[in-house]
Amino acid sequence: MAKSIMNPKVEFFFNKASKWQEEYEQLRTIVLDCGLTEELKWGCPCYAFNGNNVVLIHGFKEYCALLFMKGALMQDAKGILIQQTENVQSARQVRFTNAREIVKLKVTLKAYIHEAIAVEKAGLKVAMKKTAEYKMPEELEMKLKENPALKTAFNALTPGRQRGYIYYFSQPKLSKTREARVEKYIQHILNGKGVDD
Repeated sequence: MAKSIMNPKVEFFFNKASKWQEEYEQLRTIVLDCGLTEELKWGCPCYAFNGNNVVLIHGFKEYCALLFMKGALMQDAKGILIQQTENVQSARQVRFTNAREIVKLKVTLKAYIHEAIAVEKAGLKVAMKKTAEYKMPEELEMKLKENPALKTAFNALTPGRQRGYIYYFSQPKLSKTREARVEKYIQHILNGKGVDD
């Protein structure tokens, strides 16, 4: 497979990076060597095959990562793919805390990228969980039972918006915090809006 060309639109990501600069450059070199198209999506370098997103480079405070969009379908022979949270259904990350780790895994990462390309070529899709399969927080369930209009409005939301609320309301460890979140968003739900609207 031919080596890809660096996309000038993506340069700003690499130029603005203060943390993970060396790691990002290493990851970029590896991914571009696999013949994918470099684009900027969600503010991050994203690499596609025939218009389908395959892998993304992104960073966090504690680590930077190579994110495989359909990592859940990959074999993960080396056991290095990480599910970011239990609610992430398709994507999987390989995390790094320094450039040496990337250098050590260079051959493996290229093999994983080629496997991810094969997943795309085969047209494989991740079977996503239905909204009803997610565990709804008790605090939301109680409010929906108490308020029929709220229940009707919640059920009228798109499945993605419903999942967004379930996820957002489930995050806090304390029940009173979960309850406060539900209270805060009642009007949003009644207005047919999502968490981020």
